[in-house]
Amino acid sequence: MKSTGLTSTLIAIVLLANTQVGYLFAQTVSAAPVELVRETVRNEIDSSTTAKFIFREREETAHGSQTKLIVQTKELAAGMLVAINDKPLTPEERRNEEARLDGLVRDPQELKKKQKADKEDTEHTDRIMKALPDAFLYEPDGVQTGTKEMGNPGDELVRLKFHPNPNYEPPTHTEQVLTGMVGYMLIDKNQHRIAKMDGTLEKEVGFGWGILGHLDKGGRFVVQQGTMGTGVWQVTRMDLDLTGKILFFKKLVIKSAQTFSDFREAPANLTFAQGVELVKRQAQELAENRPQTTSADQNQR
Repeated sequence: MKSTGLTSTLIAIVLLANTQVGYLFAQTVSAAPVELVRETVRNEIDSSTTAKFIFREREETAHGSQTKLIVQTKELAAGMLVAINDKPLTPEERRNEEARLDGLVRDPQELKKKQKADKEDTEHTDRIMKALPDAFLYEPDGVQTGTKEMGNPGDELVRLKFHPNPNYEPPTHTEQVLTGMVGYMLIDKNQHRIAKMDGTLEKEVGFGWGILGHLDKGGRFVVQQGTMGTGVWQVTRMDLDLTGKILFFKKLVIKSAQTFSDFREAPANLTFAQGVELVKRQAQELAENRPQTTSADQNQR
């Protein structure tokens, strides 16, 4: 993890300058909030690294939790399920996971489909990022200190509250969700990276100009990233709690909480097939080092 908002921001700074608090904050933040956001967004989009990592992803939904080992490769991330509801897989379940990954390695067309979907996700994320400076009006809201999971440890995080810019016109339905969102973001001012963004829908928001569907008022999302001790920024948390409708009648419910942890560097030039073998070995080592699953545990699945 990029005006009309500039006028409102400048007015806010002038008002703050009339107080000692405003003066002190002006010494902390060297640029108007919207310009800080604009520079940060540019850096988020431009920042790239060839470093690859293997890490743990845990996702909790209304149906329970799943834990995966993920290895990043130069083609596509390879992920293998290792636990369900925090209980390790049975040997049979692990064999099924390995067979699924082996099948993907043998099916280049399916791999291309997943690569295409991954590219589209990245493009959508970039569109949202690029819209941030213009879609919202920002105001200063204090500072926090970065941690390993949120920002860079010890760095100063500038907190900015945001609400919709009434003059913003989203160019596509991807950006429409921003027109009804309020919340705050934390920016690491030393590295110009977004450490956290927390947004809530203050009204119902249509997408596809209301034809494709809508998201209900009260929906919320949280995205957080940090260096995790690696020096490379990684997403560490993503919470989604959204409801709505698709095509007028199909109910949409997205409720999940994801955490990403235990980042370790992986070889930079791994192919997908090599990534699959690596994640299989890591999962096997994990299974061997865990206490044996009892028959009672398996029956609780």
